[in-house]
Amino acid sequence: MAAGSSSFGIEQLRKGCYYQWMGLQAKHIVDLKEALINHHRASGDDHKLGELVGQILNDFKRYAEKRSELSGRSCSSYLSPSWNSSLENGLLWMGGCRPSSFIRVIYALCGSQAETQLSQYLLKIDESVEVNHSGFMSDLTATQLAKINELHMKVIEKEDKITKKSANLQENVADMPIAIAAYTMDLVDGNVVVKDALDKHEEDMAALMAEADKLRFETLRKIVEIVTPVQAAEFLLAGKRLHVSLHEWGRVREEGRFGCARAEDATAAGGGTRKSKRSATC
Repeated sequence: MAAGSSSFGIEQLRKGCYYQWMGLQAKHIVDLKEALINHHRASGDDHKLGELVGQILNDFKRYAEKRSELSGRSCSSYLSPSWNSSLENGLLWMGGCRPSSFIRVIYALCGSQAETQLSQYLLKIDESVEVNHSGFMSDLTATQLAKINELHMKVIEKEDKITKKSANLQENVADMPIAIAAYTMDLVDGNVVVKDALDKHEEDMAALMAEADKLRFETLRKIVEIVTPVQAAEFLLAGKRLHVSLHEWGRVREEGRFGCARAEDATAAGGGTRKSKRSATC
């Protein structure tokens, strides 16, 4: 009973750590938007933007370190978190997003802003019509793009190595002694050998997730080194909006798909024939 209570407490700490991080994400979005607006008005104060970008990177590093501390011998909670929607869990790679997706966000921003600027230019009728600058990612230089592309290739290579390590650990589950114990015994709960093997598997997965988090942080850090402070702020704002939006989209989709069924199940479990307000509206 004590072990169960302890496990529940750790799970709550992990969930709390995640929601604290999501709250910080929301704050970062507000801070980045305000900083970018002020940057436009002040005709470019890169120093304040640089400080904010550095603070955000440090916040991510602390979050990764905190969840690494909480993973221990139960890394599985982070590989398919109960606090995520199925949409989010389907997109996870080693407990988070792929580092290479950070660079794909840059490519998307760069292409979108360039297209917008071209449209504004083509729609310009005379000199009195102002063409608004839609963003700074479209101003990436050839040198910056070359460095980003080189980083992209290196990150993908490192991702592949981590993925192969993960595949090897998954294959080990079907190896000795777990597979033999499962075949020869009806009940494996009390098998010390199996417990030790599964504990070792969880520890190895936790170490691999920490390695993936390190790659995520290093990728962010190197991107920030390549781009200007204002470009870094735009990139981080886009990435955080994407993260928060996916969380919300997944929640809304699950409510739409399972809300009716859950309400009806709850009514049936209560032995009543009257539908709840929620099930009646589905």
